[in-house]
Amino acid sequence: MVHAPTLPSRSEAPATKAVRRPGGRRRRSEDLTKLLFVLPAAIAMLALFGYPVVKNLVMSLQDYGLRTFFTGAAPFVGLDNYVTVVTDRLFSKALVNTALFTIGSIAFQFAIGLGLALFFRRKFPLSSLLRSLLLLPWLLPLIVSSATWRSILEQDNGILNRSLAALGIIDDPVPWLNSPSVALIAVIGVNIWIGIPFNVTLLYSGLSEIPDELYEAGSLDGATGWKAFLHITMPNLRAVAGVVLVLGVVYTIKVLDIILGLTGGGPANATQTLATQSYERSFVDFRFGEGAALSNILIVLSLLFAVVYLRGTRRAVDE
Repeated sequence: MVHAPTLPSRSEAPATKAVRRPGGRRRRSEDLTKLLFVLPAAIAMLALFGYPVVKNLVMSLQDYGLRTFFTGAAPFVGLDNYVTVVTDRLFSKALVNTALFTIGSIAFQFAIGLGLALFFRRKFPLSSLLRSLLLLPWLLPLIVSSATWRSILEQDNGILNRSLAALGIIDDPVPWLNSPSVALIAVIGVNIWIGIPFNVTLLYSGLSEIPDELYEAGSLDGATGWKAFLHITMPNLRAVAGVVLVLGVVYTIKVLDIILGLTGGGPANATQTLATQSYERSFVDFRFGEGAALSNILIVLSLLFAVVYLRGTRRAVDE
């Protein structure tokens, strides 16, 4: 005897829906929980980074000066602040000094940092202690480092000139911080000393992630020494090196403390950079609109470098 298929009763249909609803509610509850965890960080990012950037941009389009603090009026001037700072006679010199300071610092920091990272990759007694001591320049406050190096580089009584004279390398004291032709080199040297620990730390961590099996396999094919460095180390270190260079440029291009502590932008504006110009416009001349315009130019330069370099690195990895 053939029985007709049994159809679900009305009382069973709601039961099926009732089973599905908790799953949808649970998913929405999980999404809401994730959003609540992310929301504080998003609010902090907007408050600490988004608002200052927008405020700085608005300020650069206003005649924002010392009187604004008393009257509350900051008339809109459009791009006048940008035109003023770009056409200033010191802008081109500050731009060139910024480029020299950034390129010189990054090149030597990276080269010395990579050399030290390769050196510390070889296990030897007290290597961990030496790596820890190497972090001291990075941990010291910049104003303390600047004051210490200022006393070292002092022309008449500085320990550097005294040591060089005792070794017979120089006859007359070198005006490290007083000569327009030498001051920028001295400032770059101090910044290199401060930035080396940062490069060593990141590059050493990148080298530690390269498997030893790659070097063992490469040695069987004759890839040792420089060949191993060029064909194994550098390709596997490219991602970390990219991060180091981008962060280094973004940090170095806005360095202010070291220059102010060593030379104050002198002598004869020989160490003036866009960062020191922005500081002087804002907190010496109290022309905050022009200072904001200069700082925005620095931000754009940093973003341009980061975008160009990261795009180039990504294209090289894809190829």
